Amino acid sequence: MSIYLDNAATTAVRKEVLAAMLPFFSENYGNASAKYYELGKRSRRAVMAARGQVARLLGANDYADEDKLPEVFFTSGATESNNWVIQNAPTFTGKKHLITSSIEHHAVLETAEFMAKKHGCALTVVPVDGRGFVNPADLEKAITSDTALISIMFANNEVGTIEPLAAIAEIAKKHGVLCHTDAVQAAGKVPLDVKKLGVDFLSISGHKFYGPKGVGALYISPAVKNFPAWSHGGGQEKHRRAGTYNVPGIVGLGAAAELAQAEMAAVDARERELVERLWTGLAAIPRIYRNGDATERLPNILNVRFDGAEGEAILLRLDRQGIQVASGSACSTDSLEPSHVLLALGVPTESAHGAIRFSLGRETTAADIDQTIAITAQQVKIIRDMSVTWDG
Repeated sequence: MSIYLDNAATTAVRKEVLAAMLPFFSENYGNASAKYYELGKRSRRAVMAARGQVARLLGANDYADEDKLPEVFFTSGATESNNWVIQNAPTFTGKKHLITSSIEHHAVLETAEFMAKKHGCALTVVPVDGRGFVNPADLEKAITSDTALISIMFANNEVGTIEPLAAIAEIAKKHGVLCHTDAVQAAGKVPLDVKKLGVDFLSISGHKFYGPKGVGALYISPAVKNFPAWSHGGGQEKHRRAGTYNVPGIVGLGAAAELAQAEMAAVDARERELVERLWTGLAAIPRIYRNGDATERLPNILNVRFDGAEGEAILLRLDRQGIQVASGSACSTDSLEPSHVLLALGVPTESAHGAIRFSLGRETTAADIDQTIAITAQQVKIIRDMSVTWDG
């Protein structure tokens, strides 16, 4: 038996996505920058088609005209996209104050901290409430005349809470501040419309919605003129991001984006139903608590904590039973520290150590959920029974 419930960490490449990618490893292997012969032109057309597929997923303009500056730029993933924005915003604006939140992914937090330590930027990390929401009023109070960028994630990767991003972007615009969002967990799961959101930048990664690893994109609003290049050494991406195009990866990202957009409503309804089935079953376990908001959340994430049972112990015991889950962000699994996200929500340190994240995917079935409920209840009881401190 194998039940994979860690889709927030990564997803399997869909067979349709893999089928779209395969020809560009062998038959259509031309360099997309070689535009004077057919083999190169095929790759170039594939890159342009994928750019349109990703643009449509994000509600961005789909520029088929190569002479125009695109709004979607291909990267190696959201970590690179986040770094591109955060490291360049101070130089671009001539300002040296950054604002982010206490529950951001490390790809944002550590980059902002790097800019503070190495480049003298001031950094404000705004708090969240007990459900994981940033208060737009708190954020507005943090803005100064020297604020270059506000970076707030669209949805949290651990608890799934969806932030009031349109309100945040409106505040940023009112004060003439750039606004960026890491939308890694949201892309392909909930509707994204960069025009309605009003953000200047948005980052995604393909492997979070059944595309390949090592490829992502950065949306840059056409209102942000002449934003600096990320890398130099070639004319790719209109001289914004040099390096030979990863054509198979880009094709896979585009295919995954198109599939996700077409199936989003049905998948959303199905995953919400399964998450509530999971929570209803787990709620019978004594002294279990749900983390994050129960309504304004991603459809596929359930984060819970158990008194008297270490999350790491639960995770290992579930793995022995063939169930793969997480105790926090996949980028922090080597750390023994409790989740910075849960601590920011006000969860006590001891309780935060007892947290588990279940993240469902397109292959998850009701039978998987029922088996997970039964085995989790069994394993939590075993752990508690072995504890000399459990008073339940």
